[in-house]
Amino acid sequence: MPLEIVTIPCLSDNYAFLAHDAVSGQTALIDAPEAGPILQELDARGWTLSHVLLTHHHWDHVDGLQGILDKHPAKVIGAAADAHRLPALDVQVAEGDTFHIAGEPVHVLDASGHTLGHVAFHMPESLVVFTADSLMALGCGRLFEGTPAQMWQSLSKLSALPDDTLVCSGHEYTQSNARFALTIDPDNTALQNRAADIERARAAGEATVPSKLVLEKATNPFLRAGNPAIQAHLGMKDSDPAAVFAEIRGRKDHY
Repeated sequence: MPLEIVTIPCLSDNYAFLAHDAVSGQTALIDAPEAGPILQELDARGWTLSHVLLTHHHWDHVDGLQGILDKHPAKVIGAAADAHRLPALDVQVAEGDTFHIAGEPVHVLDASGHTLGHVAFHMPESLVVFTADSLMALGCGRLFEGTPAQMWQSLSKLSALPDDTLVCSGHEYTQSNARFALTIDPDNTALQNRAADIERARAAGEATVPSKLVLEKATNPFLRAGNPAIQAHLGMKDSDPAAVFAEIRGRKDHY
């Protein structure tokens, strides 16, 4: 039985996620931007936290952790490569590791680029991946520490997951991402339709995260650096997709 996924808005534009198993009662939290909304959601549902999964060290993904652990002393899991700047970890993990929540495997994927040591957590049985600030809805994270080549490798890895995988990313940036995407891939009908849907959703105060991977592959320019139409639009026909990705990321930085 797939885990129940709950999206929790935090801060001004962050998201945290709960993954709950109704049979065992185990509940995992993915990232902890602030304690209040997460504790409120746990209390409203009568759930007790068993695990906390941290994707990377940035303050807006970890600052709420201690306040949560004070009420729910859960096991904290994060990347060994980031352990020196993450809150104290009970379990350190790396690319290729697998652990279990409610009997379901959780695969650890290195997703460096936004930061070095950023990880994503893939739960294949529930068809969900928690990507935080690596692969985002219609975007990808700014490269604060990693290189374009590293981020392209990370995105390519995530893009290879099954199409029906639910992508749970870390921020409500989709509306601005869509406007930028249209400057890169202006003739993409699927992107045009998605952009219109996003405008309607945001006008109604609705979240645009999570999203399905198949939709990201059809519309997210950062996954489509090998697309001939995008390459032609950028004047980079037949270029290495990694180089095209670097050009797209550079344009987004100055958009």
